Amino acid sequence: MIDRVRRFIDEHRLLSVGDSVIVALSGGADSVALLHILNSIKEEYSLRISVVHFHHGIRGEEADRDMLFAKNFCESRDIPFYCGRADVPAEAAISGESVETCARRLRYCYFDELLDRIGGKLATAHHRDDNAETVLWNLTRGGGISGMSGIPVKRGRIIRPLLCVSREEIEAYCRENSLEYVTDSTNLSDDCARNIIRHRVMPVLRELNPSVGESVARNSQLMREADDYFKDISEKELNIAKTEYGYSCEQLLTLPEIVLKYAVKQVLENAGAPVDFLHIALIMKEMRSGGAVSLGGGFTAFCAQGVLRVVGNNAAEGDFCIPFSDYIKDHGARVVIRDGKLSLFDTDGDNSEKINNLLLKHGIPCDIISCNTVFRTRRAGDTFTDARRGVTKSLKKLMNEMKLPRESRDHIAVVADGSVILWMQGYGTSAQGRVDLSRDGEIIIMGVNHA
Repeated sequence: MIDRVRRFIDEHRLLSVGDSVIVALSGGADSVALLHILNSIKEEYSLRISVVHFHHGIRGEEADRDMLFAKNFCESRDIPFYCGRADVPAEAAISGESVETCARRLRYCYFDELLDRIGGKLATAHHRDDNAETVLWNLTRGGGISGMSGIPVKRGRIIRPLLCVSREEIEAYCRENSLEYVTDSTNLSDDCARNIIRHRVMPVLRELNPSVGESVARNSQLMREADDYFKDISEKELNIAKTEYGYSCEQLLTLPEIVLKYAVKQVLENAGAPVDFLHIALIMKEMRSGGAVSLGGGFTAFCAQGVLRVVGNNAAEGDFCIPFSDYIKDHGARVVIRDGKLSLFDTDGDNSEKINNLLLKHGIPCDIISCNTVFRTRRAGDTFTDARRGVTKSLKKLMNEMKLPRESRDHIAVVADGSVILWMQGYGTSAQGRVDLSRDGEIIIMGVNHA
């Protein structure tokens, strides 16, 4: 078996010479075999091996036994040992997660912290039967192509060298090498979906096909290749559809439906929002008619003004109003105008005129700033006079014309004197706030993207 694992490692480039590898050791047969195999081949790869065990605060004395077994196993072989611990039941009660989900989150959180601290890769003992069970479980939940891809051979800093072998082969390896291991009693009961698949479904499937694990593994590889392909295509299409405030619905709706589904999923993942196939279907519907979809977790998908965007409840700060004199103490650059030019960029270079014009668009003359001038968010009755056309309109109408997302309008910064807007974030100065180059003086340059 060790030769098969070595070939699998090389085929998928899981290890490089000189790697530091942290083995996740639960104490079960799978992780014990993994540690023994990697320790056996460490010389040919010049590996630096250490072990991590995580105590979940579940199963009482049995969990303490597992931790002690893992520690003694490493000490007897002079392998560095790290141990994390958490009260998973208590944390799950607070977070509202299932105990299994919470345990996985806390376990991998500790693994990530350890990897950040000492570096290297994390090797877990998932095997071919684990992959088959995962695929079947995802199938019952409608996991799509991604779910049918099963357990990835590598993901970021995590590698899984045993995905090429079965549980039966692993247990045989432990017997042949006189390796002791412990058994988690929770794996023997049928009180969770994965155990039901393991104890009831898989035996029936093996009667139909003794090589079901291998068959599922081959299918998983095909699904993984398809999944990667659609991810690449959707990412390219999202780059094309990207707009200032989100993604063009018109552009995305030209895509084949499967690519569109992947694109919407990617938008949700990029925003850190929960991903659910029902939500994806609803979003695709709203992209055609316009509307919003509540995603849970404080996120909402908006399809308005032909733009798809995902916003969290805390995506922007609340209202603010600061005296402008206080604001400019720490923000804004002071620039002097002399002889019709900005002194900071008084050069004969090809770009000087463009630079001056850009800065002037966001410059406010100091001599028009009064004690009533404030840096704030919008208010009812605000007006804005376009400096180029001399047309005055409500700030609300200007924001409509700019197609600013409704959920962000209350967080756009403005400089105002009463209800007259002198400057607006993302647009520039108004007629009242415009700099006159014929007059020498000092101006304040506002940032384009103040928040």
